[in-house]
Formats: sequence, C-alpha cells, structure tokens
Amino acid sequence: MAKTSNTKQWYVVRAVSGQENKVKAYIEQEISRLNLEDLIEEVLVPTEKVIQIRNGKKVNKERVYFPGYIMVKANLVGEIPHIIKSINGVIGFLGEVKGGDPVPLRKAEVNRMLGKVDELAVKQDSVAIPFTVGETIKVIDGPFNGFNGTVEKVNEEKRKLEVMVKIFGRKTPLELSYMQVEKV
Repeated sequence: MAKTSNTKQWYVVRAVSGQENKVKAYIEQEISRLNLEDLIEEVLVPTEKVIQIRNGKKVNKERVYFPGYIMVKANLVGEIPHIIKSINGVIGFLGEVKGGDPVPLRKAEVNRMLGKVDELAVKQDSVAIPFTVGETIKVIDGPFNGFNGTVEKVNEEKRKLEVMVKIFGRKTPLELSYMQVEKV
C-alpha cells in the first residue's frame, strides 16, 4: 500500500484550537530531529492580520484564519502520517477515513487557502486615506467618544488625523488615529 510517487501534496492537520502555532513548532522540531526535511516541505498556519485598539493604541495582531487547522505540504509515505499524528496537540488529518490514508487538498482548495493568506497580506498595506480635510467625522474611541469634529490635517505616514472638536463650546484640536474615527 506504500505510495511510490514522491510528489508533495498539501494536507490539513487538525490541531487543538488555539495552539496552532505551538503545534506547528512541534511538527517542525520533529521534522528536523528525524531529518525528514525532504519529505515534509512546509508547515503553515493560515493567519490574517487584524487591527485591534488596545488602550487607544492600534495593535496589529495575527489571527488564525482557520482555527484548529494547520496546512502541511508533505509526501506522506511510510511512517510520516503516524509521526505527525503522534505529535502533541495533533488530533489527526482532515478527511481521513478511519484506518484510511489522509486525503490531500485539491489544487483549487490549496490556491484558495494560500491565495487568501496572500490577499490578506497585500490588502493591509494598500489602504487608501479614507478622510479628507474639511470632512465631518465622529470620534468612536477614546475619551472624546461620541463627539463630532472636522478634519483639519491628514498625516499619511502616522495614519493620524488632526481633528477640531467642539468641547463645552470651545474648539479643541485633537490628534486621532484613523481607527478612532468614522465618517458621519
């Protein structure tokens, strides 16, 4: 029943959700410990970049796109599936029938998953400046949440806006990030 072809295909390994990166590290350690680099080419945790606001600061975080799944490009011959399954945190292969072989992803699925990762990486950097000087905006984060203001200046590099807000009848300039305001 041994496969004779040495073509590598993408498989999906199911892992304990929330521990994808840890499991990926375990798999990579095991690969190098057993010198299997020629059979297992790549281990990938599909992630997307998300921007969160913590304490008024914009934080770039990577979020796992498919929680509980790790992609492995490998030639699953001999003991390889067993070695991967015996790694801490690995539940098994996606699509395997009890006692059967792991099922590789179809080319279209691989391209869709990898394309999604590339698309997300590209999308993040090409955000256009969404605000113009003179535009009315609403503050949605920070101590001035709920106030309306007018955009006075746009700083592209820092991704910040200088906004004039009326507080207690006085105009007050504020420096806010793009993430702290929205169009009215």
